[in-house]
Amino acid sequence: MRINLQHLNLRTNDALDRWVEEALLDLGETRQIDVANVRLERLTESSPPFVVAIHLVTPGPDVFTRCQDHTLRAAFNKALDQLRQTVTQRATKRSGKTPGLRRTPATARAVRSRATRHLAKA
Repeated sequence: MRINLQHLNLRTNDALDRWVEEALLDLGETRQIDVANVRLERLTESSPPFVVAIHLVTPGPDVFTRCQDHTLRAAFNKALDQLRQTVTQRATKRSGKTPGLRRTPATARAVRSRATRHLAKA
C-alpha cells in the first residue's frame, strides 16, 4: 500500500504520521488497498476546524470519506469508523452473493406472472 499524506495548515510530526500509517495498515488487513490518499487540514476560519479526507484506491469501487471535528484525532477516528463500516458492508454484500445461482431473466418473470394471473382468473 502506498500512502500519500498531505498536511494543510498543520505542522507535520513523526508521531502523527506513524499513527495515521498504522491505522491505515490495520484497515488494509480487511480489504486490499492499493493507494491511500489522506489529507489532514486545519481550517482557520471554520468551526470545527479540523478536516480529514481519505480516498482509498481499491480493486472495485474506491472508498471516500471526509470528516470534520474539533480535534484532529476525533476527525480522523470518525473517518476511520466510516471507512471500516463501508469496507465491512461491501465485504458482507459480496459474500452474500452466490456465484452459482442465476437470477431469473425479466422475460421469464413476466411470462410466469401473466400465467399465474390467468390461472387466478379461471
